[in-house]
Amino acid sequence: MSYVDTNLLPGETVVYRGRIHWIVMAPAIIAGSILDLIACVFLVGAFVWQGPKGAFSIPLAILAALFAVAGSAWVTLWAVQRKATEIAVTSRRVLVKTGILTRHTTEILLSKVESVSIEESPFGQTLGFGKVTIHGTGGTPEIFDRIADPNEFRRQIQSQIDASSSMGFERIA
Repeated sequence: MSYVDTNLLPGETVVYRGRIHWIVMAPAIIAGSILDLIACVFLVGAFVWQGPKGAFSIPLAILAALFAVAGSAWVTLWAVQRKATEIAVTSRRVLVKTGILTRHTTEILLSKVESVSIEESPFGQTLGFGKVTIHGTGGTPEIFDRIADPNEFRRQIQSQIDASSSMGFERIA
């Protein structure tokens, strides 16, 4: 069960689940691809290189396997790290949990949110990611980088603030 689901307050519901954009995987995919390409070079070398008896080179094949495993492990590590990040807007709070072995959580009550701002580079606008900053009352701003669809994340926060504030006040006719 996810962190968000296990830490809901009584009567609290999840209204939106955000995520980290896939762009965070780009450095890992590039590094993993380079390591896998090096593995291919060593593997081809293991078949082509003519050793003392013109046989297959086991040391080069071992190096190829090590580079291939390193490339795959690197990409897998980043994928798990991305998957371990949970972002949610509930009927009462904004929750963000990052980390696997070492966990970092941020929980902001909707009643304490003053504003939500977004920064998007031209590249971020094109691919659909940005930096979301939540300004709370009396605290430091909470910054969440490379959030997928940051405008929808902000819209969900604002709609929950509006919904919770309209329940707290009754109109006098």
